[in-house]
Amino acid sequence: MKDRHGDSTKEAWVLCLVLGIIFINFPFIHIFNNDRMIFGIPPLVLYFFIGWPVSIVVTWLFIRQMEKESQHNDEEPPEK
Repeated sequence: MKDRHGDSTKEAWVLCLVLGIIFINFPFIHIFNNDRMIFGIPPLVLYFFIGWPVSIVVTWLFIRQMEKESQHNDEEPPEK
């Protein structure tokens, strides 16, 4: 029998990958690339310095969740 929870995690992983690619392309970079300053820091720099760690944390959370699912599936006896 197919594990639906595992499939949803993989689908969310692909969605996050696609969103990550979109967030580092032209429209978003153009939005944050302006002459205003936020606490003396350009918005584009803040966008990258906040966005990069957030993407790393999200990736870590997904990997952790997938490892838990893998361990859980290894512990269950096969169904007949």
